[in-house]
Amino acid sequence: MKTFKKVYVEIISVCNLACSFCPPTNRTKGIIKLEDFNRILDQLKPHTKYIYLHVKGEPLMHPRIDQLLDAAHEKGFKVNITTNGTLIKKNREKLLGKPALRQINFSLHSFDGHEGSENREKYLGDILEFVREAKEHGVIISYRLWNLQRGQSTEIAKRRNRETLEIIEREYNLDYRIEERVVPGGGVKIDKNIYLNQDHEFRWPSLLAPEDEGKGFCHALRSHAAILVDGTVVPCCLDGDGIIKLGNVNEQSFSEIVEGERANRIVDGFSNRVAVEELCRKCGFRQKFGM
Repeated sequence: MKTFKKVYVEIISVCNLACSFCPPTNRTKGIIKLEDFNRILDQLKPHTKYIYLHVKGEPLMHPRIDQLLDAAHEKGFKVNITTNGTLIKKNREKLLGKPALRQINFSLHSFDGHEGSENREKYLGDILEFVREAKEHGVIISYRLWNLQRGQSTEIAKRRNRETLEIIEREYNLDYRIEERVVPGGGVKIDKNIYLNQDHEFRWPSLLAPEDEGKGFCHALRSHAAILVDGTVVPCCLDGDGIIKLGNVNEQSFSEIVEGERANRIVDGFSNRVAVEELCRKCGFRQKFGM
């Protein structure tokens, strides 16, 4: 039976922001019901102990996020959440003290990525206030600034997030400039259980993107898989439109789906450093692992 380091479980497919780097999904909007979430967790028990509550959408928009965390704890799972952070103050009581909550990733680049963003101080202030309390509960925090532009000069790249980084540096009394210690794709530990990483702007794979020769490797279906809000299983969290449909957990067990013919063909292909799916041949993330 296949085991995974993590499985992404999308609990809502809508977002309260419209960031330039994140194209909206063409799928029908949806939100997972608690009973469906519990059923998915039961199917995942033999495969992983770690679930990530996102593919597309803003997970903190789910009105029962606290009940989902309780359900995950009851079934022995640890949970990671990736959020734009705008709703963190509203959800404070639903998150703090939840034993299932292992890590929260704050996509700070969403502030500049969303055209209507205003008041950076308040946005970051709400996040930092929450983190002060969350760290007392042992929650791991990752601040993400994935908005560097390829081809920019080093100096321009360093200035890109200066205003945001200054606020963080003051919060943690840092005696250095963060960007002086972080290379694109890397990170720095700024306090106990608190990290910050910068990277180039993320590009979602698309069938409209140019196709390469299809050589390379990917960890899809080897270290992880993803389940969309309607139950569709896809190879990874980058298939935001559910193009590579491997099956649906409402019709077939997760175990059967990830051991199915199409899934195995993908894994075998990457074992031979070949991308067999069209979307995979149009995914730049695969190139991170070499061609």
